[in-house]
Amino acid sequence: MPNPPAETPHALSDAEIVRAYLEASMAPDPEKAASYMAPGTRITFTGGRVFDHPSGPTGFNAGRYRWVKKRMDRFDVCPGEGETVVYSVGTLYGEWPDGTPFEGNRYLDRFVVREGRIVAMDVWNDSAERLLLRHGIEA
Repeated sequence: MPNPPAETPHALSDAEIVRAYLEASMAPDPEKAASYMAPGTRITFTGGRVFDHPSGPTGFNAGRYRWVKKRMDRFDVCPGEGETVVYSVGTLYGEWPDGTPFEGNRYLDRFVVREGRIVAMDVWNDSAERLLLRHGIEA
């Protein structure tokens, strides 16, 4: 019996493309995550850091967390002319570099999807706020 064809991003809905990208990113498998992106995709990460490949955020997160995962609560899909904006909303959980566990850290990721590929991603989360509070700073 032949193997079923490999899943391609074009066979997925825009929200499914975003979910598949995020799941690959959390593995972490930056190369698989990149397969859901168009060449030249710009990833604007927390703090305004700009990356052109999923390995950038993966490397950044390796310094910020011992490990981190996303609990994806929902996807808000906003179709537009020639593109779709998909928001992934949920919380982060994992461990800080010192091994202290955390959960409930809000995140929001905004993706632009065109022709079955992610062309832009913006990332926000409450990690900086949580780090400030851990150090007794209420700003």
